[in-house]
Amino acid sequence: MRRMVSLLAALALVLAACGSGDEAVAGGPLQEIGEGEGAVVIVAWAGYIENGETDSAYDWVTQFEADTGCAVEVKTAGTSDEMVALMTGSDEFDLVTASGDASLRLIAGGTVQEVNTDLIPSWSTVDDRLQSAPWHTVDGKHYGTPYQWGANVLAYNTDVFGNSPPASWSVIFEPTDLPDGATNEGRVQAYDGPIYVADAAVYLKSLRPELGIGDPYQLNEDQYQAALGVLRTQRTLVGRYWHDAFIQIDDFTNEGVAASASWPFQVNILQADGAPIASTIPAEGATGWADTTMMHANAPHPNCAYKWLDWSLNPKVQGDLAAWFGSVPSVPAACEGNDLLGAEGCTTNGFENFDRISFWKTPTEDCNGTAAAGACVPYYRWVTDYLAVIGGR
Repeated sequence: MRRMVSLLAALALVLAACGSGDEAVAGGPLQEIGEGEGAVVIVAWAGYIENGETDSAYDWVTQFEADTGCAVEVKTAGTSDEMVALMTGSDEFDLVTASGDASLRLIAGGTVQEVNTDLIPSWSTVDDRLQSAPWHTVDGKHYGTPYQWGANVLAYNTDVFGNSPPASWSVIFEPTDLPDGATNEGRVQAYDGPIYVADAAVYLKSLRPELGIGDPYQLNEDQYQAALGVLRTQRTLVGRYWHDAFIQIDDFTNEGVAASASWPFQVNILQADGAPIASTIPAEGATGWADTTMMHANAPHPNCAYKWLDWSLNPKVQGDLAAWFGSVPSVPAACEGNDLLGAEGCTTNGFENFDRISFWKTPTEDCNGTAAAGACVPYYRWVTDYLAVIGGR
């Protein structure tokens, strides 16, 4: 019931954002950074803002607070829809680490403001592939600083699969006999955000080329219905739909999960604890996230927020975070010489996988501006239909 309420709330926010259009913040972005206000409040994914409490080796908050006098407060969110709800429903937050399926909604709704990159000295160090990425850049204006990126991986139990990783997403989408002699029924998980429809589309893109799927976020009605069909089949197999990373970690440890779509963060934590878990990107490719630190239109601590935007691009911060989360830095220099990443740098985190990833973005009826209105199924349909799928309808 809580999941259904959350998704219905997300639908209301989607409809509101879709109807509001671009709204500029009065007066434009900040032109000069002044004295900090003493605090900065950030909505973030789990594991994204670490202060050493979880593991003393991973702390990119304490030094920032000492240098700036800006105390960092974090509100963890489990889905992009939750991030949109938090940012839209309150003016208490300064920043959000938004993925591409939230960022354009936040821009369209006037919830976040354009940032002045002249006030962010480290901007020039950002990966060229991300500096003007379409999920945070509109009409040449930047609405945030790239933070980290990576793939939604297929995590699997090596006691089940041995030394041969699953070659296809079919192990979580279709009824399958697993290498340990049992079936996958009740032993797989799926992400409970509506954007997961795109994962089914990525799978179908290879399985059924006659559908003509290109961009998994730009689906016509036939392609969309085929993706829903895959998800309905998966519904008969799923033991849990997850969005809390720590609950999924517990499920892999204690509940006999064999395989699931996951994040590198869970895989890293499980491996550090000695669990028999590994991950892969199957042959079909994967969806993924390229996250942007965006600033609320009414940020209560704008000076501290700008100080964090620049701090977040520090190569040490970027490298430490990548080592902790299993993600890829938005600053390539972070991949070299970071003690926590080690000699292999960002190689094991998938730096070369950029072109294999279909990064999250919000589906629109005009196919993200590439077609006439009505050509693609918009996100509000994804929300209602995915709610029906996970509800067993």
